[in-house]
Amino acid sequence: MKNIAPIATKHAPGAIGPYSQAIVAGPWVYCSGQIGLDPATGEMVPGTVVEEARRALANLEAVLDAAGSSRAKIVKTTLFLETMSDFAAVNEVYAEFFGAHRPARSTVAVSGLPKGAKFEIEAVAIAG
Repeated sequence: MKNIAPIATKHAPGAIGPYSQAIVAGPWVYCSGQIGLDPATGEMVPGTVVEEARRALANLEAVLDAAGSSRAKIVKTTLFLETMSDFAAVNEVYAEFFGAHRPARSTVAVSGLPKGAKFEIEAVAIAG
């Protein structure tokens, strides 16, 4: 199919399975989930859900940059939390990251995330 391209950048952790960091399909960028992995070490950042969320958002931004997009072009995010008790802390980090931009969002609690992560984010953005 035309106008479909996988995105890969060394500025975000490589995929830990058979998938791409993102796919550009026509006018859209579909970003795979990002967790708090340090791209330099491949290990989870130490600390709380706040540190994990900050790293995951930085990873997401690196993938968007590689796709020629940006956080300002995100239209929808999905957040995955290990526990809803982290909701308020993650909201603070999320609001700091996005500023006045407010994409549509869903947040769900899950029973487990890759690498024992406490937080994961995926996003859909406008390409270019």
